[in-house]
Formats: sequence, structure tokens, C-alpha cells
Amino acid sequence: MAGLSILIPTLNEARRLPLLLADLARWPHGAQVIVVDGGSRDRTTVVASLAGVARLSSPERGRGQQLIHGMAAAIHDWTLVLHADSRLPPRWCSAVQRVIENPQAKRDAWFFDFRVEERGPMLWLLERSVGLRSRLGQRPYGDQGLLIHRTLYAASGGYRPIPLMEDLDLVERIARHHRLRRLRCPLVTSNRRWQEQGVISRAWCNWRLRRRWQQGIAADQLAGDYDR
Repeated sequence: MAGLSILIPTLNEARRLPLLLADLARWPHGAQVIVVDGGSRDRTTVVASLAGVARLSSPERGRGQQLIHGMAAAIHDWTLVLHADSRLPPRWCSAVQRVIENPQAKRDAWFFDFRVEERGPMLWLLERSVGLRSRLGQRPYGDQGLLIHRTLYAASGGYRPIPLMEDLDLVERIARHHRLRRLRCPLVTSNRRWQEQGVISRAWCNWRLRRRWQQGIAADQLAGDYDR
């Protein structure tokens, strides 16, 4: 069976990280799990150590920098990048296995279907909208995960050292010459930002950030706005 590296950038995720690590423990033959921390002030790094996974400290804060650092440490040809506040269903293993055992699959990048842990009409519409954007627009984002072979990662230029939009930046470069395909399996993301701000308000904020980034606003400036 092909090996799998799993990369998780973290910042103050002590509460959510154990749940994701429990999901990842279902992988049948053991995976290289790498937690790359960006300077957490809670017990995130303690959680990673107790779970027995590889723990790295990024030399610079910012998710792009963390992902560069983590990808350099990945030992397998296939790497799965996940946000720490994600949850995976039991069938995630078979969905990923089907891809990494297919020699032709390395030509493409792969993503999960977007789901939010809380249910409701507005979130249902959001999930459908994200599904269309991902499939037709070829723009899945970081909260949908990214499964990528090292040859495609290198050919696409890899992650850049930016604190925000590092996911969109990479998938846009991948989409110029390759396809991004569904794993046909959901990845459930935390509802905390949607709950705090409301679905419409959060979606509008995200759209404005993406729009400003596409207009050339620096990612450092956008990161400050995103955290407000």
C-alpha cells in the first residue's frame, strides 16, 4: 500500500486537534502525521506530543510558511493537507486509498466535499454553493483538504510564504494545467466562524477578502482583516 503523509498547520487548536487525530488513527497502515505549529499559546503542541505524531515549529508565523516547512518534512509521495478543526468520516480511508493506489491519479489534485458541523437551511445552501465553485470553478479551499502527489506539488510551485490565501494561491496555479477532483467524501469543518458572525455575514466577508486579494491587496494586510 502506498504511504501517506498528513500535514496539519496549527495555531491554538488544543481543543479541536485531538478529534482530528482520532479520525486519522483509522488509517490502516500508519501514516506520517506532521503537526506544524505557528506559535500556539495553548496546549496544542502538548496534544501533538501525547498523540505521538511528528511536531514541528514553524520558523515564521503564517499558514503558508507552516505548510512549506511541513511539506519539506513529508517522506511519502502523497501528502494530505488538513485544517486542525476538521473531522473525517470513517470512510475517508477508502476514498484516499482509491486515489493513491491509482498510478494515473497523481496527475490531478484531490479534495473533499465541504460540510459544516451544524445543519440548517443557510448552511445547506452554502455547502451547495461551495460544491459548485469547487467542481465547476476548480477552486476548492483549504477547509476541503488537499491530497497531492509530490511531483504535482513541485510542478505547481508549491505553497508560498503568505499568511492567508495560501490555499487559493496554490489551487489557482494547479488549475492552469491540471484538474482538481472530488474524493467523493465529506470533510466536516468547524462551525465556529459561521456561528460567531452568521452565515451571510461570514460568506460576504470571505468573498470580499478573496476579491481584494485578486485585486492585488497584500496577504499580510488581508490576514489582519480576517482575524478581526
